[in-house]
Amino acid sequence: MAKEEIKKLLESSKKDLDVDYENFVESIKDDLTSFKKKTLDQI
Repeated sequence: MAKEEIKKLLESSKKDLDVDYENFVESIKDDLTSFKKKTLDQI
């Protein structure tokens, strides 16, 4: 039974990390886009 609980916790953690990773990637992309716009506006 403990193995099943650990397995569920690991799956849950993996899902959470995947969501966090996707949000992080989107945040970085948005930051880069914003930076590009600001740089181009300055030129």
